[in-house]
Amino acid sequence: MATKRISDEPAYVLHRYDWSESSLILEVLTRHYGRIALVAKGVKRPTSSFRPVLLPLQPLHVAFGGDAEIRTLKGAEWMGGHVMPTGDALMSGLYLNELLMTLLARDDPHPGLFDVYANVVQVIASEHGEALQSALRAFELLLLREIGLLPQLNVQTMTLQHLAPQQRYTLVPEGGLRQTHPTDRASLSGAQWIALQRSLADNAPFMATLRACSEVMAELKPQLRTLLNYHCGVTTLRTRQMMIDLQSL
Repeated sequence: MATKRISDEPAYVLHRYDWSESSLILEVLTRHYGRIALVAKGVKRPTSSFRPVLLPLQPLHVAFGGDAEIRTLKGAEWMGGHVMPTGDALMSGLYLNELLMTLLARDDPHPGLFDVYANVVQVIASEHGEALQSALRAFELLLLREIGLLPQLNVQTMTLQHLAPQQRYTLVPEGGLRQTHPTDRASLSGAQWIALQRSLADNAPFMATLRACSEVMAELKPQLRTLLNYHCGVTTLRTRQMMIDLQSL
């Protein structure tokens, strides 16, 4: 039986592992096939045409074949649009990749999430650094919603009671959205949570959620960080720890 070959598939490289002296295993986010593993044979050789292409945060079209868990890369073409981010922007992009590597199962397509990721990468690679933090928070919300880990943000999770616009509520692991306790580090008003829920349901959810996040950045960030760390099974993600370590030098 002939193995299936896929061509011209939109993709981003999330991570790379050494496989042999000349080859790599790539973790790749594709639009129609989800997160997949590809072996890139001979890519580490100086003569390989793939060497300058298979980089993180670069929009690609890939071709691959095979029906095993690890498929074989047949082709890769850089689609252009932006140069490789550097500094804090690069670390932000690697943070997104770590989230996807940790939370997305292989071979589980999420085309809408792929498009959101592509939008955030464009923000990361642009000159609009003022939008970076809002874009990261929007991605976190949309990722959690896509994989079923974000509760409804217009009701209290345990009681399903509607939020009171002026009351304060906190998003917590396991408990979902509940009324704020005196010991909680951060909270948002009911009106702010409702606005976030409305933005997630928008026909253009990334832009709508980015705008909504920009209004509540300081209070939203620690709540999402706690929730993501809980679902990733860590106290601090590796990329965040790297950023902390670099800032302390």
